[in-house]
Amino acid sequence: MNIYVGNLSYSTTQDDLRQAFEAFGAVESVNIIQDRETGRSKGFGFVVMTDKAQAEAAIAAMNDKDLGGRKIKVNEARPRTDSPSGGGRSGGGFERRERRW
Repeated sequence: MNIYVGNLSYSTTQDDLRQAFEAFGAVESVNIIQDRETGRSKGFGFVVMTDKAQAEAAIAAMNDKDLGGRKIKVNEARPRTDSPSGGGRSGGGFERRERRW
């Protein structure tokens, strides 16, 4: 199960995050998202846990808990949605639609 972890301290490392979540079960991967230009943490990341029940227990226990001096936000990751402007990953931002008038 893919877990979103937000409001991370910029000093939190992937090892810190892995260690916090391993208390609830096997962690498959950890990824803290970084700014492409600066390499600095964007303050959120993802943890993938192999067992759904363990992941749900981790979400329940870790949400609003202190990690690195900040209360983190933890929930099941949802698929990314493109912005309403159409500038996302669709490759051109143009979508054909029927006229409704």
